[in-house]
Amino acid sequence: MILSLLLSSFLTFVELNCENLFDTSHDVGKEDSEFLPDGKRYWTRTRYWGKLNRIGQEILSCSDHLPDLVALVEVENDSVLHQLTRRSLLRNAGYEYLMTTSPDARGLDVALLYQPASFRPLCYESLEVPVLPEMRPTRDILYVQGQIITGDTLHIYVVHAPSRYGGEKETRPYRMKVAEIISRQVKMYHQERVIVTGDFNDYFDDASLKYLEKSSLVNVTKNTVGICGEAKGTYRFQGEWRSLDHFFCSKRVADCVESTYINDNAFLLDDDVRFGGKRPLRSYNGIRFQKGFSDHLPLIVKFKF
Repeated sequence: MILSLLLSSFLTFVELNCENLFDTSHDVGKEDSEFLPDGKRYWTRTRYWGKLNRIGQEILSCSDHLPDLVALVEVENDSVLHQLTRRSLLRNAGYEYLMTTSPDARGLDVALLYQPASFRPLCYESLEVPVLPEMRPTRDILYVQGQIITGDTLHIYVVHAPSRYGGEKETRPYRMKVAEIISRQVKMYHQERVIVTGDFNDYFDDASLKYLEKSSLVNVTKNTVGICGEAKGTYRFQGEWRSLDHFFCSKRVADCVESTYINDNAFLLDDDVRFGGKRPLRSYNGIRFQKGFSDHLPLIVKFKF
């Protein structure tokens, strides 16, 4: 019994779409003018640093202890991640990070924060998503192979699939391409302990996610709701809660899931004046700045390995 406890590991994994976490400097060749001090959103250093601290607050509120892993979506560059982990409310949390450098037109990327005491990266890679006809360059998939304290190796994929802008049906092949890349990777390298997470820009019953399930991955967050009872998904559109954010796991990892929940603490929510109820408190309401967090809520999975 004692040996079993010593060899077990509890792991808390958070996924969060940060909604436009840009810095205030122009990245050459990227369409980021909207989020500059002289852009239409007047994205000043004060607003930027406030956003960094609110994202830090949001992450810290996800668990009664520091999350071991945090997958972040919609972060602009290494400068943003450095300032988030070294100079925001997270500065004493000890997080290290890995991230992509994608060809995304707006300059957005995905990242993985990790606690070195509970996760040791062995290697990582950016997997580029080929551009299909009529498709804009999009975010790379971040692949990280790492070891937890039990000695088990995890294969982690962080995703921000192409959006539905232009129509769900018209853009469906772009998101299918992401699912195909992940499925091919898992099968090619015979990966047994797999976690795929991020913003898939699809709901659990859409084609790309069904494809992942047919590839022997389990959507362990399909029916996840808010821990405070308000949110029925991570995202709210026209008054309806649904989730664009998901965790998919191979069976060996799915069997280790202890619990899943959405962080819907009251300070992360706003009144939905049009449809009633609550919605995520985002940074802007239209173009009006409102000191919010994100249009997505954090999704959390706790594992026991």
